Amino acid sequence: MKINKNIIKELTDYLNEFNLTEIEYADKDTKIRVSKSNPTNSNQVLSVAASIPMSGEAKSKIISGTEVKSPIIGTAYHAAEPKAKKFAEIGKKIKKGETVMIVEAMKTMNHVPSTVDGIIKEICVEDGQPVEYGQTIIIVE
Repeated sequence: MKINKNIIKELTDYLNEFNLTEIEYADKDTKIRVSKSNPTNSNQVLSVAASIPMSGEAKSKIISGTEVKSPIIGTAYHAAEPKAKKFAEIGKKIKKGETVMIVEAMKTMNHVPSTVDGIIKEICVEDGQPVEYGQTIIIVE
């Protein structure tokens, strides 16, 4: 089977001209699909997330200990459901692997485990607050 490169080039031009992420062409025996990721949308999401300011109080407040960080971008929740018992509370003893928070991303609830044994010294995010990848969510000492 010989692929007509002109068709692919033309489809690619249409992707760019009409700002599409995918286009498909079908003829008798041929079916060609051309797709690309849309970096414009990714950049918009990143710029919105990056523009969330950190309050002066949060910047100046530093507590020593081991930071447990969010493994993904999403929304942090302190409990499995509203009005349920919180996973993490200041002063609570926790063990390595124990869930300290849930980060919801794309309707999937991701349990975030503690990386160490210890006592929770600080909870760095509010319930329902958006979090970034690598953002400290709790500090364990």
